[in-house]
Amino acid sequence: MRLEIDFIDETDNVSEEQCNTIKDLLFLAAEKEGVTEGSEVSITFVDNDRIQEINRDYRDKDQPTDVISFAMEEMGEGEIEIVGEDLPTILGDIIISIPRAKEQADDYGHSFMRELGFLSIHGFLHLLGYDHETPEEEEVMFTKQKEILEEYGLKR
Repeated sequence: MRLEIDFIDETDNVSEEQCNTIKDLLFLAAEKEGVTEGSEVSITFVDNDRIQEINRDYRDKDQPTDVISFAMEEMGEGEIEIVGEDLPTILGDIIISIPRAKEQADDYGHSFMRELGFLSIHGFLHLLGYDHETPEEEEVMFTKQKEILEEYGLKR
């Protein structure tokens, strides 16, 4: 298994079946992206108040959002790299707002599961270093998202 995924559902709104779908989707993405065997990621499902608090505290944006990723492999200023042969690669944390996911699924006219899958892949690609700050970066990242979701079968 390429990826270890830890789910934390602070909302009690995500079923085991939905978590399994996300897990399979991220396994596909990890395989396509050549993620190191045994890498770890956590996914936390929260409400709008909690994601707004995180967005405010870590990104200086005092509003709720749909997904936030925190990559663990990026070295921050003054941090020391810990190297060890037996240490797993910890990719980071993905935090998803369940109310926003439901709202956006309705807005886009697709299933809640499709939106959860999209947000999970979006956050996962951020952990792998993809971004959408420029039109070129956006095209690369959004094309990858679409290809992974379509290959898995989560179409709009």
